[in-house]
Amino acid sequence: MPELKIEVDPAEVGLDAGRLERLDRYLAAYVDDGRLPGWQIAVTRKGRVAHLAQYGHRDIENGLPSEGDTLYRAWSMTKPVTSVAAMTLVEDGTIGLQDPVSRYIPAFENVRIYQRGPASRPVTTPVAGPIRIQHLLTHTSGLTYGFHRAHPVDEIYTQNGYEWATPPGLSLAECCEQWASFPLLFEPGTAWNYGVSSDVLGRVVEVASGSGLDDFYAERVLEPLGMTDTAFFVPPEKADRLAAFYTVDPATGRAVRADHLGAGALHRPACLSGSAGLVTTLADYHRFTQMLLGGGTFDGARVLGPRTVRHMLRNHLPGGADLASVGRPVFSEMPTSGVGFGLGFAVVEDPAAAGVPASPGEYAWHSVAGTVFWVDPVEEITVLFFTQLMPSSAHPLHSRLRQLVNQALVD
Repeated sequence: MPELKIEVDPAEVGLDAGRLERLDRYLAAYVDDGRLPGWQIAVTRKGRVAHLAQYGHRDIENGLPSEGDTLYRAWSMTKPVTSVAAMTLVEDGTIGLQDPVSRYIPAFENVRIYQRGPASRPVTTPVAGPIRIQHLLTHTSGLTYGFHRAHPVDEIYTQNGYEWATPPGLSLAECCEQWASFPLLFEPGTAWNYGVSSDVLGRVVEVASGSGLDDFYAERVLEPLGMTDTAFFVPPEKADRLAAFYTVDPATGRAVRADHLGAGALHRPACLSGSAGLVTTLADYHRFTQMLLGGGTFDGARVLGPRTVRHMLRNHLPGGADLASVGRPVFSEMPTSGVGFGLGFAVVEDPAAAGVPASPGEYAWHSVAGTVFWVDPVEEITVLFFTQLMPSSAHPLHSRLRQLVNQALVD
């Protein structure tokens, strides 16, 4: 099990230790007044851990503290791992970014686009062109999530059991067959919408590689990087390390236990979700972010080539647009103006438009359960924040984190 430790005095890498304390005080206040159960954070610069802190509990009711080996449901921070796994197949020549998804999942051969009408009787038209692998990586496929509850197609997903999870007992292959039968929101490649694209991408990885998604992750990403605590479920011998899951009481704003939203992490799922299936630790995901910062390599293991990583971190939205102009709102308080989307990550194009003290080219992703990471390749900074609270947009945590980390940079 990799262990995360302070590796350098903050001053040696241009960080003010006193200013970093502001970060801890801000986050501790959320625990002290009951808005968060507990948290962990790691700040690295130039590849070395300069700040590491934890506070509160992984399980309030049982008095279990947040600890270095606490396991967290990554939820949507699974998506970047799936993107990296898929890009290893691109580098192999096994798949291509412009390949139609139907080459690997034939059910996507005849998808149709929603035009009008209720969820019970939607009027649809054929697509002008196929969903391609690149559309899955950029969330421009036209697929969606039921939990958006903003469109008749979202309602179709919800009615069929796809809101926060997949229907019990269905495999990833079976889910993909159903998703292919639902209308798309728009012509592939013309807009951005957060949805099950990474799940479908995971199935493409399975078909193209001939391996289960868990085995392929292990072989091409997790084992090379030493991510020994990252998997699709928590085995019995590690169960006591899993953080309890909480949601926000709308009346008080306090964190309340919500075991029903997180219980699946203790059992092998029928559907290996490339969107939201992984459980991980701060130390493990740290290794993943260092690989990205290192241009595809970390600790002697090369997962991707540097040119592949650079290509993933360009804005691939149609016409170079930002998320605010071609996307539907993300379930988060993270910015969309001045922010593009690459092959698996949000990418800051214009910090002034985004309203964040970031560098152009900073990339990030987050989850509805409160986990978030970002990498600033200009300042050579990576930041990881883990908690277990839904929804992440209930408090201005992610935006404040950027402010508080960047104000501690003094070189």
